[in-house]
Amino acid sequence: MIQTQTIPQTILKTITFDEFAAWYPEDSIRRYELHHGVIVEMPLGTGRHSRVTGFTRDEISAEIRRLKLPYFIPGDCLLKPVRNEAGYQPDAIVLDEVALDREPRWEKESIITMGSSVRLAVEVVSTNWRDDYHLKFADYEEMGIPEYWIVDYLGLGGRKFIGNPKQPTLSVCQLVDGEYQVKQFRGDDTIESLAFPELRLTAEVIFRAGLLASEL
Repeated sequence: MIQTQTIPQTILKTITFDEFAAWYPEDSIRRYELHHGVIVEMPLGTGRHSRVTGFTRDEISAEIRRLKLPYFIPGDCLLKPVRNEAGYQPDAIVLDEVALDREPRWEKESIITMGSSVRLAVEVVSTNWRDDYHLKFADYEEMGIPEYWIVDYLGLGGRKFIGNPKQPTLSVCQLVDGEYQVKQFRGDDTIESLAFPELRLTAEVIFRAGLLASEL
């Protein structure tokens, strides 16, 4: 995700997910998340961040269409983790159309409460990399989301996550016995995806999508 900032609050206490969902402005051009009970505004990303995010969505959408899978990437979606002080909007999320029949809040609110409804969640790392590697990693794991990509195209994450020296890294976290097992991909490594096993996409191709924006 892109760097966050706390929005002005008229209520000093922390709030729950349901309060956050009720507060969320209808048809807002801004995006918000709930972190530890505090609403944060997600400002517009840089050109490179937006390019990486858009390219990743496009490639996944093309694979969904090619294989005629019952999946889609929604325009708007809120994830409700198990704990009640958080609510997220991933940079990209792939939903299972069949599983949505069991989601009690999807039709009226575009809220996802079950990890089984999600085939893949993607976060593109920016300066708040701790949210992606710590906060969301733990919440997506506990929620039971089967696959989570952390696209660190600038190599910003901590050394314990991406090694030393730091370098652009795409971490694929796959749920095994309730815990994420992490595989990392760099350069010409072909990404191995549980949701899209036939996907032929290298880490560098995704990272270069971001570099192209700075070259235009």
